[in-house]
Amino acid sequence: MQASPAQRAALDKITAELAAAAGPALPGTLTIRAYPCGKPACSCRADPPRLHGPYAEWTRKIDGKTVTRRLTPAELAGWQPLFDNAKKIRALLAELQDLTLEIIKTSPDQEQ
Repeated sequence: MQASPAQRAALDKITAELAAAAGPALPGTLTIRAYPCGKPACSCRADPPRLHGPYAEWTRKIDGKTVTRRLTPAELAGWQPLFDNAKKIRALLAELQDLTLEIIKTSPDQEQ
């Protein structure tokens, strides 16, 4: 596998950004949601509805099962940088994988 000078520069940039992003990161997905409740006379059932929330929910896999946890405002505030870091790492890894595929495709020793 031989990278062109431009590809080598891109690889160096991505790996430097990954090194800078190394640190605590939480797995899974953070979503902010609002819900209607089960009470038929509640304002969340009105037109237009005024839903309850917003609630922050952290969803991830534990032992092959999806687990969702509702976060308190204090947890969300404290953990938001960890979710942001995980998202950045995932984006950089996807970029690195795409670039690696491009290098393999354009490599002169690649069999067609």
